[in-house]
Amino acid sequence: MSDLFSILKQKVAGKKVTLVFPEGLDERILTAVSRLASEQVLIPIVIGNEEAVKQKAAELGVALPNVEIIDPKQYEAMDELVAAFVERRKGKVSNEEARNILLDENYFGTMLVYMNKAHGLVSGAAHSTADTVRPALQIIKTKPGIRKTSGVFIMVRGDEKYVFADCAINIAPDSQDLAEIAVESANTAKMFDIEPRVAMLSFSTKGSAKSQETEKVIEAVRLAKEMAPDLVIDGEFQFDAAFVPSVAKKKAPDSVIQGDANVFIFPSLEAGNIGYKIAQRLGNFEAVGPILQGLNKPVNDLSRGCNAEDVYKLALITAAQAL
Repeated sequence: MSDLFSILKQKVAGKKVTLVFPEGLDERILTAVSRLASEQVLIPIVIGNEEAVKQKAAELGVALPNVEIIDPKQYEAMDELVAAFVERRKGKVSNEEARNILLDENYFGTMLVYMNKAHGLVSGAAHSTADTVRPALQIIKTKPGIRKTSGVFIMVRGDEKYVFADCAINIAPDSQDLAEIAVESANTAKMFDIEPRVAMLSFSTKGSAKSQETEKVIEAVRLAKEMAPDLVIDGEFQFDAAFVPSVAKKKAPDSVIQGDANVFIFPSLEAGNIGYKIAQRLGNFEAVGPILQGLNKPVNDLSRGCNAEDVYKLALITAAQAL
């Protein structure tokens, strides 16, 4: 695991990546921010009342070198943000409504990212996933050609690294959704120095069963190949056919995937969520994530049960996504 984040630190160090941390009074955030700033890995922007943030840091005994603290109530360029937010919401809010909304630290922080005043955002230590993701979907939005954001986990055990998706966001993805998730997950894999070999999973391998569910995956493979012709991808696969060479030889002898897949796309959220937790609890894999993908700029959501180390790691991931 330490090697994984050493790779990310090397990638982002010296790149002057700026990340927003909206939860400026959370001790886990301040502890991680202090470490990130002191190591000069990235440049943190903490949202909150400056006096209160500094007092909290002093109580924790952490320094905030090279950390910018911004209070939305005192922000000099608020008029600029309000105007941009009204335009982005296409008239769904008035100027007065926008000004009130932007006093919310997550909306304010997301607007800083949208306005290129920061490269990405990490939140969720004290907020729900909806509180973090909703501003990102309304303001930053998904990349051209991508309809929905998705959530991946990097599964790590010793030298083994795999990507599991979507394990966090989309309950019942259709074929187009699965194709987009596959292509974006392959891009995420490269960020972690994983050369992607993508398996689209099902309860069938190469037509061993036929149903609407298996046809959905088969169509997703076709669409993904159109989207990324150079991507090594195939399916539909049962997990053993994607992961065990001897099984692949029997069940899918003509496939480009011969039991050597390292990116696994699950056909539904329930399958993905169950799958990563089984690997985590029974297989002793560490699950890094969820990492949100498909957005124009990186925004990532912490668990409210996170610790300072989790904040530090997700910040490194977010900074790497920004490059």
